[in-house]
Amino acid sequence: MLFSRAKTQLVEPERALRGRDHYEFPVPDTHYVNGNPIKPPFPEGYQQAVFGSGCFWGVEEIFWELPGVWTTAVGYCGGITGHPDYEEVCSGLTGHTEAVLVVFDPEQVSYAQLVARFFEIHDPTQGMRQGNDIGTQYRSGIYWTDEGQRETAERAKRVFGETLAELGYGTVTTEIAPLREFYYAEAYHQQYLAKNPNGYRCHSTTGISFPLAKLG
Repeated sequence: MLFSRAKTQLVEPERALRGRDHYEFPVPDTHYVNGNPIKPPFPEGYQQAVFGSGCFWGVEEIFWELPGVWTTAVGYCGGITGHPDYEEVCSGLTGHTEAVLVVFDPEQVSYAQLVARFFEIHDPTQGMRQGNDIGTQYRSGIYWTDEGQRETAERAKRVFGETLAELGYGTVTTEIAPLREFYYAEAYHQQYLAKNPNGYRCHSTTGISFPLAKLG
């Protein structure tokens, strides 16, 4: 996923690409694996969560396999440029991170459980990288949709940060911010590893289980 010469400083707004007000590529309507819609409207009572934890191919695969997750999609968020494409995001001039949209049934899986899994599947202390993937688009991030999600995310960051500190890890750098916009990625990125089973997966994790009991 474009490893070399990636940007490690977030772009300043005045230097960001302007973007556009529409998609310049088609976005699939349905999930390649389960056939459910990947675009709203979603079933009544279902909730949305958005996470950035490195290369979105492997992250999406992990989440679509979780019980209670109804659909997933990959895209870009947390930046400035409107409706970016993959090459623009990789340039470091959009401010976006690679992200995964997770639509879930809260009666089967809680937001707290999803956040806990998010922290387990990557190393949130690495800043603008995950393993060999270097750049602002690989930063750790949780993008909340309501105050309940914000509170859970901040508490989870603190709890996992304390756990990692006790084991000698550095500071958790996970960005926690409101979800202003989720821009879908190109069709070939959606459910990429279902279409390409031997494709790239980033395996940069701490190997530490999240102490979910401490989250309350």
